[in-house]
Amino acid sequence: MQQDIYKLYNNSFGIAFKWKDPITDQVQNKVQIIFRDMGFYFSHQEIIEFYNCVSAAKWNLPCNQCDLNCDTRNILLKTPCKQIDVAINNKELALVDDLIKGTLFQLELDDYVGDLCKN
Repeated sequence: MQQDIYKLYNNSFGIAFKWKDPITDQVQNKVQIIFRDMGFYFSHQEIIEFYNCVSAAKWNLPCNQCDLNCDTRNILLKTPCKQIDVAINNKELALVDDLIKGTLFQLELDDYVGDLCKN
C-alpha cells in the first residue's frame, strides 16, 4: 500500500496522504485524513477550514463538571462536512491539531518547492 500513497504527515493518532494513480503514478489533488476509525477526503481549502474548526474547539472548554485531563469525549469538533461532528477528548484534540498543522505545512512546502522548480 505504501507505493499507492504519497504520505504527507502522520502522528500517533492519524495519517494524512494523497492517493497515487496506480497506472500513471500521478498524485491526486485531494488529501485523505484518517484518525480514530474515520477517513475524510478533503481539498486544501477544506483542510484549512478544518484547522479553523480545531482552533475554535480549543476555545470551547468542557463544562465545569469535566476534568480537562479526562478521557471522556466531551468536545464536539465540527468538520468542513456540515453533517458531521466528531466527539473527542482534550488529548485527541491536541493530536488532531498536530495532524492538521503538519499536513498543512507539508502541503504548503510542496507548493513552495514546486513553484521554485518551475522558475
